[in-house]
Amino acid sequence: MRIREHPILRFPAGGKISFFFDGREVEAFEGDTVAGALTAAGLRILAHSRRLGRPRGLFCAIGNCASCLMEVDGQPNVRVCVEKVRPGMQVCSQAGKGRLL
Repeated sequence: MRIREHPILRFPAGGKISFFFDGREVEAFEGDTVAGALTAAGLRILAHSRRLGRPRGLFCAIGNCASCLMEVDGQPNVRVCVEKVRPGMQVCSQAGKGRLL
């Protein structure tokens, strides 16, 4: 689920690291964003809408919307589309709303 080659962009190979999402270990590469690593792991739903409970996934990927807000190392409302992974970091779906599927 990763783009390996692109005609314009370069994807330097970083070392493998792991972090935890809702208690589950997820593998990533150095330089990945949390949302990118979760997407590469096949996890597409980042949250659910408050009113109707509809699934929400990665939308803007530049930190402007609220579709990817999660709790990171105990801090709520982190935009994981721009947050880089760190070894051992703890990421949780916010307020128990919609675990990633």
